[in-house]
Amino acid sequence: MHSWSSPVVPSLPGDGVPLKLFDTAGGAVREVAAGPLARMYVCGITPYDTTHLGHAATYLTFDLVYRQLLDAGHAVHYVQNTTDVDDPLFERADRDGVDWRELGDAETDRFRADMEALRILPPQQYVAATETIDEVVEMVGELIERGHAYRIDPEVDGYSDVYYRHRATPDFGYESGYDDDEMAAAFAERGGDPDRSGKEHPLDALLWRVQRPGEPSWPSPWGEGRPGWHIECSAIARNRLGMNFDIQGGGSDLAFPHHEFSAAHAEAACDERPFARFYVHAAMIGLDGVKMSKSLGNLVRVQTLREEGVDPAIIRLGLAAGHYRTDRSWSAEILDEARARYSTWNAAIARGAGADSRTTVAILRERLADDLDTPGALEAMDSWAAATLAGESTDPGAGELISTALDTLLGVRASAD
Repeated sequence: MHSWSSPVVPSLPGDGVPLKLFDTAGGAVREVAAGPLARMYVCGITPYDTTHLGHAATYLTFDLVYRQLLDAGHAVHYVQNTTDVDDPLFERADRDGVDWRELGDAETDRFRADMEALRILPPQQYVAATETIDEVVEMVGELIERGHAYRIDPEVDGYSDVYYRHRATPDFGYESGYDDDEMAAAFAERGGDPDRSGKEHPLDALLWRVQRPGEPSWPSPWGEGRPGWHIECSAIARNRLGMNFDIQGGGSDLAFPHHEFSAAHAEAACDERPFARFYVHAAMIGLDGVKMSKSLGNLVRVQTLREEGVDPAIIRLGLAAGHYRTDRSWSAEILDEARARYSTWNAAIARGAGADSRTTVAILRERLADDLDTPGALEAMDSWAAATLAGESTDPGAGELISTALDTLLGVRASAD
């Protein structure tokens, strides 16, 4: 499956700063310390609805990670999936009376367009779940062979689905840090099936779902069916990045069960740990203080903002005003503040000469390399713009250098107006 077009990332003079990130598994901020090639996997969308600001915030987070790694001298191998075969997609297609494949393709195209407009750096490998069925079948087979998976007795309800024994790895739970009660609650709320009859344990996760009437299916040794959710990402990441890759990323709601099981599946299949060296999670975005969700009907979509004439750079700045690990809210005030900030920065850059740009670039690098401290980076830019507009013009090339730094590090291109 093809990705989207990549923006050009200009080379920024000087040396980048080694990136530090908060690792959910370790519970602390530490240096990524990647090799010459940094390897990153970020969980993609289930393409049944248009990109909203929660999606945008997550992919902006890992766009910034990508940019800081590049600035620090790393090449980056970035893989992202799209879950183009799953219940929400089928339910939406049935509701709208369309083919699930057509719906998935259309929403994936809209997602690509939004990512391109936001100047999000694309993955080198953008992989659909339906492209990797053979890989999933292979990994499920490995887990069964090692005794880490089992089949439901078909006499229970007629479907002999395959499940993963969640305690197959001795340190299950290390990635999220959840205790048993937290696991049980999150599993029930986030796509798990704790009440499925015939399972050995409520937390055991689906690996292969035997075909039900009207559902798409693919061949396997366990009958026609389709993959479970977690095994998809596990197989895609392992087979393209190898074990012990640098960063596994996604929204904070994926820490458990999705990332926990994705890691556990690969670790159990390979008898090797860890799946990833860092597990990095972006927080949730609300609207006017209320959690943003499809059920509440309060999603703010990137496409809608763009159609209203909002410059995507302003969307980036609005989302960057809060730290990526902090649950935060979107509002008209945040959008207005981002619009005013972008206008002020552009006015300062347009002057050409300005306040000391080299010191400002150094601060930008330090703030962004310190667990993506975007509020600190924006504050540094605000200070530079205020000093420049107040008449400080000791640096004749300030505008050009600051414009390059914004593009390289923040993905924000100065307006030509």
